[in-house]
Amino acid sequence: MAAYKTFLIAGPTASGKSALALWLAERSGGAVLNADSMQVYAGLPVLTAQPSVHEQARAPHRLYGHVAPSHSYSTGRWLADMRMAMAEAAGSPHIIVGGTGLYFTALTKGLAEMPPIDAGLRAELRAALDASGPQALHRKLAVIDPDMAARLGPSDGQRIIRALEVKLQTGMSIATFQRQATAGDVDMASPEVCAIVLDPPPARLAANIEQRFHVMMAQGASDEVRKLVEMRLDPALPAMKAIGVRELARLLGGDISESQAVELAVIATRQYAKRQRTWFRNQFGPQWRRFASADAAIDAIRDREL
Repeated sequence: MAAYKTFLIAGPTASGKSALALWLAERSGGAVLNADSMQVYAGLPVLTAQPSVHEQARAPHRLYGHVAPSHSYSTGRWLADMRMAMAEAAGSPHIIVGGTGLYFTALTKGLAEMPPIDAGLRAELRAALDASGPQALHRKLAVIDPDMAARLGPSDGQRIIRALEVKLQTGMSIATFQRQATAGDVDMASPEVCAIVLDPPPARLAANIEQRFHVMMAQGASDEVRKLVEMRLDPALPAMKAIGVRELARLLGGDISESQAVELAVIATRQYAKRQRTWFRNQFGPQWRRFASADAAIDAIRDREL
């Protein structure tokens, strides 16, 4: 373990990533750096499963809860923040952990410099999304940018909007900008980099998700959502789309019971975890070592198999 200067830990939600990262940080003297697009938001530490105050006191943690939910946080901004966090933690191992595959791709393969988008165009596309739904915008994207339309699912509204706004603003496909990406900040070929994917069996992961959401409810997830709803934010903001926000907002509004809210949130989380597993399986190559649990990864580290 001493030979590694950077650990990358990816995996679906509720797979044990944070526990593994904390174990590594305590034994290596490293800093835990967040690579999860929902855990960056303030006000939702329970619902987004951020490390607890006690856990964060056991080792340095960065990029958790540092973005106001009223802001939209981009991959580009995360990469800039990550570079700063890595510089601040220079001299100790970096333990980069999260479930956002695009963040890891940007970190290891680079990120293209995207042009600024006119605020009016962005607002127009968001209004179209609300009025017509993502499928209609996907059909429009297929006409003007078939390359990106083929890459994106017809229900992926936010990425469809991003592809449309870049194409309409510049006349160029976002894919063209992506091919111009600079080199990544982490060299996956380096012997000082250890990349791990936690991939529990589906049945075990499903049980973890359900158990964890019940714990979230006991720890005050509904109170977090109540405060968020009281802010009257734009429902298109990423923080408003955190899994559990919509379901618990309906509970607070009296539309559904607590058991129904929990059931719907658990289903949504399982669906999200399935998408995450698909991404990691298709996008992450042989440099990534795969383990069925955090304990299995810890055993491999202890046995010097990593």
